[in-house]
Amino acid sequence: MKKSVKIALFILIPIFVIGIGIFVFIQLSTKSLEELGRTTITTPDFSHLEDGDYTGRYSAFPVNVELSVEIQDGKIIAIDITKHDNGQGKDGEKIVDDVIKAQSLEVDVISGATYSSKVILKAIEDALIPDSK
Repeated sequence: MKKSVKIALFILIPIFVIGIGIFVFIQLSTKSLEELGRTTITTPDFSHLEDGDYTGRYSAFPVNVELSVEIQDGKIIAIDITKHDNGQGKDGEKIVDDVIKAQSLEVDVISGATYSSKVILKAIEDALIPDSK
């Protein structure tokens, strides 16, 4: 085999493999995020919950959130995000302040971080309604 053919194969095969990887990543992301867009979020009745910390998690590839919600006297007093794999959705974390203020999950998502906002809301829902998945 000619040296130029070997060099071309050495360059083209990795590019091809990387291209397939990017294609698969985009397909998985698109499917997951489309499903997230159709997902409903329910505000739980947390007035009956005992005081304490409740943990929740939710994933919609590529966004992954784990958090704890502190309930005191039937109200959310704190939400601590312990893990947030977010891509460019770091600003979505601001939604916890809105949830605490409204005492509801029915709040507007953070512009520019829509998917992260929704995943955070679903993780809160998971913490307070364990069978919500």
